Amino acid sequence: MAQTSPTEQMLEWLAARPAIENLRAGVCDFNGIMRGKLIPVKQAQKALTGGLRIPLSTTSVDIWGNDIAGSSLVYESGDGDGILQWTGRNILAMEWLEQPTGLIPLWLSDESGAPFLVDPRRALAHVLEKYSALGLRPVVATELEFYLLDPDEPRPTPPKSPATGKVRDANAVLSIDEIDHFDGFFNDVYALCAQQGIPADTAIAEGGAGQFEINFAHCDDALRAADDAVLFKRIVKGVARKHGIVASFMAKPYAQRSGNGFHVHFSLLDKKDENIFDDGSNQGSKAMQHAVAGLLAAMPESTLVFAPHLNSYRRLQPNTHAPSAISWGYENRNAAIRIPGGPAAARRIEHRVSGADANPYLVLAAILGAALAGMEAEQMPVDPIVGEASSCDLTHLPANWRTAIDSFETAKILPSFFSPMFLNLYASCKRQEERTFASQITNFEYSTYLETT
Repeated sequence: MAQTSPTEQMLEWLAARPAIENLRAGVCDFNGIMRGKLIPVKQAQKALTGGLRIPLSTTSVDIWGNDIAGSSLVYESGDGDGILQWTGRNILAMEWLEQPTGLIPLWLSDESGAPFLVDPRRALAHVLEKYSALGLRPVVATELEFYLLDPDEPRPTPPKSPATGKVRDANAVLSIDEIDHFDGFFNDVYALCAQQGIPADTAIAEGGAGQFEINFAHCDDALRAADDAVLFKRIVKGVARKHGIVASFMAKPYAQRSGNGFHVHFSLLDKKDENIFDDGSNQGSKAMQHAVAGLLAAMPESTLVFAPHLNSYRRLQPNTHAPSAISWGYENRNAAIRIPGGPAAARRIEHRVSGADANPYLVLAAILGAALAGMEAEQMPVDPIVGEASSCDLTHLPANWRTAIDSFETAKILPSFFSPMFLNLYASCKRQEERTFASQITNFEYSTYLETT
C-alpha cells in the first residue's frame, strides 16, 4: 500500500477540520517575528508545494516592520520576490483565535530555488551542513523563560490567579502552588505542544512573580529544536491570550526582578552515534574544550545575536543569574558557559548568554558555528572559573546595545559561517533600531528635566 506524502497528510489534516477556512503562511524574520500572508484554505496545497512568493526583504525588516534603509534587497534591486517553501513541519493549530486556523511554517529560497541565507532558518541550516560534512550531528535541548502578565495594566504587572482572583506577586521560585494556579494555561500549552510534536518537558516557577520556565527534551535535529522554540513562543503567547493574560519573552520586563533567559544545551554525535564530548572523565574531551574555546572567542562579536534589543542589556548584569563576563566553568551557573555534571556519556555544554527575546534560529547558528570554529582551529580555552564570575579578572560582554553592534560589525569569526549579506543586513537592522530608540524622549526624561533645568 502506497504511503501518503507529507503534503497529502497535511491536506488530510485540514480536511478533517472543516471549521478552518483560512490559514497563515509565515516565515521567521531577524527578530523572530512571523511575517507572511493570510490565505484561504483552498490555497493550502499551493503553500505546501512552493507556489507562494514574498519579497526577499521580508526577513530583514526591523522590529516595527520597516525596511532597512539602504538595504540591497529593496530599492537597489527592486524589492524582488523569493519563493516560500514549506519547512516540512506540521501545520500549527492556532486554537486560541476566535476562528480556528493554522500556521504553515515556511522558509525562503531565491528565484533559482537556492537557499536564501538571509532567512534565519536558512542561516542555521547552513551551519548544520558544515557539521554534516564532518560526520557530526548536534544534539540540542533548550530552556525558555517567560512572564505571565496582567493585560489590563500599562506596565508589567503580575497576573491575577484564575483560581483566587488575587495578584500573584511573590517571587515563588520552584513553587508547585504557583504552577497550580495557572493549571488550565499549562494544560493547553502542553496539549498544543504534543499536537505539534514539540517535546515540552519540565515546567517550573522561576525567580520572578509570574515567571515560568519550560524545558525541552534533547533533540538530535538542531533545526527542529529551533523550530520547536519558535513555535512554542507562539503557542505560549496565543494560549495566554485565550486565558485572559499576556505572556512575554522580553529579556527584562521588570528592573528589579529576574530576566528571561534562553539557555541552550548541546553535545555532538559522530557517525557511530557516540558523544564526542565524552572521554570518560568529568572534564570532558579535548573536542569539548576546543568547542568551549570557540564559543568564548566569538562571544563579544555574537552578543548582538544573543541580546538583540535595547532591553536585552538590562538582563546581562552582575549578580542577576545572567552572565555579564566571558567565562566558563564546571557546574557553575555564574559562568556564561557551564559544563553540567552527571554521567560522562551525557557530557554537554550549556550556553547561558541568550535572552528569551532572541531569535532561536540565529542563537543556535551563532553557538554551533562558533563551537565548530573552535574545534577546527583546535583552540584551548582559558582556565575555568570557580565561584562568582564578578570576583575574577575577566573580559566582559558588550555593556550596551551600541557596543554590541560595533563588535558584530567588526566580527572575525562570524563571517566563517554567516553569509556576508546576512551580516550586513543584520547589523544595519540593529543600527536602525538603535537610532530610533535614541531619537525618542522618554517620560522619565521629561519628569526629570522639564521643570528642573
